[in-house]
Amino acid sequence: MIGFPSREIVGQLKRQYPTGTRVELLRMDDISAPPTGTKGTVVGVDDVGSVMVHWDNGSTLSVVYGVDSVRKVY
Repeated sequence: MIGFPSREIVGQLKRQYPTGTRVELLRMDDISAPPTGTKGTVVGVDDVGSVMVHWDNGSTLSVVYGVDSVRKVY
């Protein structure tokens, strides 16, 4: 199991994924995860580096730093 990211990494994530950023799910290690390719809108980054997303399919599962991955949609 990985530990929590440093404050510096959390700060980088907050700059990389500001509120309103559109993302696409590449991988999520959760049985309830939206399907790969689902798009959503970032609503924030919490203090442990999880990117909080409102997915277009209605899910609100967060992207866990070091486990799950998304990419920005331009």
